Amino acid sequence: MIDMRKRIIVALDVKSKEDAFYLIKQLDHAEIFKIGLKLFTSEGPSLFRKIKVLRKKIFLDLKLHDIPNTVAETVKEGVRHGVYMMTLHASGGQEMLARAAEAAEKEAEKEGKEKPLLLAVTVLTSFKDKELKEIGIQKNVASQVLRLAKLAKKERIDGVVCSSQEIESIKEKIGKDFITVVPGIRPSWAAAYDQKRIMTPSQAIQKGADYLVIGRPILEASSPQKAFLKILEELNRSVDCPHSKNSS
Repeated sequence: MIDMRKRIIVALDVKSKEDAFYLIKQLDHAEIFKIGLKLFTSEGPSLFRKIKVLRKKIFLDLKLHDIPNTVAETVKEGVRHGVYMMTLHASGGQEMLARAAEAAEKEAEKEGKEKPLLLAVTVLTSFKDKELKEIGIQKNVASQVLRLAKLAKKERIDGVVCSSQEIESIKEKIGKDFITVVPGIRPSWAAAYDQKRIMTPSQAIQKGADYLVIGRPILEASSPQKAFLKILEELNRSVDCPHSKNSS
């Protein structure tokens, strides 16, 4: 039986550590929490230790994109802090990705810690073809995502962050063991906000998503715990009834 709690990543898109810990303590069923640029810049890595004391896993979503040495050294710090997942931009190129993968493996062995999952960001879920053309990329979103995902796989990156629309293509062309972490997930009862390539939780899981990143539908609910459990119930129903596959 798949434990769907392990598949949901709650985005800690909050202003302070106090807000973060208040939310984490409410969501006792959740296991993985995402720290993005906003919270990390506000509070720094001191958050990691406190979150781990609460027996939760950390998805460090800083979308690293810099020269290979800088990214490799940053990945080492992530290993030392015991993060569960980290993101870096696939568009950083072959050498940057390769150095990051090597740094994660060697530092984990050196520190005697579990290697974090390295996840390549392909195309941001706020982008459509129009936005790609604005920055000089003539390929459409689907083609660019697949191209970057193939590059990441070649350089021993564990998976990608992609939209729900790209899950099936990535699994088919790159392999079912290549992890897909999917933001832009919105339950049918939640607003779309600024995400353009979105899908419901059950639809994404049925298409093969490994992890779902969910923020505002939980954070902005009158009861975050009830919202989380409602999503969990939806996911469990989709697993119990695999033939009732939703269309995107």
